[in-house]
Amino acid sequence: MIAITGGGTGGHLVIAKAIKEELNKRDIKPIFIGSSNGQDKAWFEHDNGFEKCYFLDTKGVVNKKGFGKISSFLNILKKISTVNSIFKTHEIKKVFSVGGYSAAPASFASVLFNKQLFIHEQNCYIGNLNRLLRPFAKEFFSSYLESSKVKDYPVSLNFFEHQRVRVDIKTIIFLGGSQGAKFINDFALSVALELTKKGIKIIHQCGKNEYERVKNEYEKLNIDVDLFDFSQNIVEKIAIADIAISRSGASSLWELSANGLPAIFIPYPFSANDHQYFNAKFLTDLNLALVYRQNEFSKELFFDVLEDINLKHISQNLINLIQKDGAKKIVDTVLSLN
Repeated sequence: MIAITGGGTGGHLVIAKAIKEELNKRDIKPIFIGSSNGQDKAWFEHDNGFEKCYFLDTKGVVNKKGFGKISSFLNILKKISTVNSIFKTHEIKKVFSVGGYSAAPASFASVLFNKQLFIHEQNCYIGNLNRLLRPFAKEFFSSYLESSKVKDYPVSLNFFEHQRVRVDIKTIIFLGGSQGAKFINDFALSVALELTKKGIKIIHQCGKNEYERVKNEYEKLNIDVDLFDFSQNIVEKIAIADIAISRSGASSLWELSANGLPAIFIPYPFSANDHQYFNAKFLTDLNLALVYRQNEFSKELFFDVLEDINLKHISQNLINLIQKDGAKKIVDTVLSLN
């Protein structure tokens, strides 16, 4: 039996979902071990693709200070005993970690109780937990490391199926993620009139918390945009666009790449270890994206980029950068090792 562990945020959980779905195709139902905090329960509490889901009361350590850090760490240590009981109940032999604080108890337990540990690192900058446990992992999967046995990121096939080479900018999409990004929302509003005058259509994911404010602002501007907080049809919306303005979480970056959609990345400035910046830099070093800090991105720079960007070159090469079946290749590797 296999346990999938980790989460906290959508970037981690989307990988857990992809691996779970690939295992299900092989008539394998893994268990899930996550946290009662964060987004884990919202994603998987009612997911029948798992044999059973466990949500432990764990919290992150990295962003805590003083006693809070010590308390969180001691709590994780206590949960290791709970996880060992779960391992015994389900006869767990392999543990697949997607990282995040949710992964800590089961990942440490896999090392202590001699289970095979597999780690998927989503970001270019390796997280603290994954860095610590990497020497104990049977395999360490990363799209950024040459040493990784599988480099293809587990992206939904929908993004590949809708991929196309972009040539002209007729539609732009602003992506702040399901939680939204105030900076990207405000920037979109500041350039909306001029984009409309240029005949460029706007698609805008603004997040739940910002939806009413942004909607009212567009109404004041009397501009018709495709505005939404969250969409189950995000693939279709991305497929329509010719360029994206986006945060650079790992899943977003690779989904855009799989679809062949060029992007201007504005990393979230407070991401752990500045990992969003390094994610985007991986593509910029290949001349396949542009990345700017919030404090250096301006309207003038934005419109200069729209005029100068080699859309076709970037789009064609993004499509060649990532191949389908990342999840399949990872699961093949996990199941092949004894």
